[in-house]
Amino acid sequence: MARSGWVKPESPERLSDHVSLGVLTRVFPPAVVDRVIAGAGAGQLRNRLLPSRLMVYYVMAMALFAAGSYEEVMRSLLAGLDWITGRFGGWQMPT
Repeated sequence: MARSGWVKPESPERLSDHVSLGVLTRVFPPAVVDRVIAGAGAGQLRNRLLPSRLMVYYVMAMALFAAGSYEEVMRSLLAGLDWITGRFGGWQMPT
């Protein structure tokens, strides 16, 4: 039963989607992710559209949101990271 005065949001996006993905960057700070990448010998040699750090967060997000499509998980991840950092607003999804 809905609460009195509750209004359904117009957008299907939920704040909890962004917060839960943003929490990845809080629980696993970029410095920790970079150390793991370096330890695995999987560092990148060139600047790419899908950098190693982003891909690590993407794999963790896919595990959290297994019911979503790959594209939807990437969109949610980038929206969450943009919400936290403000860096991914103009980024284009690779196809």
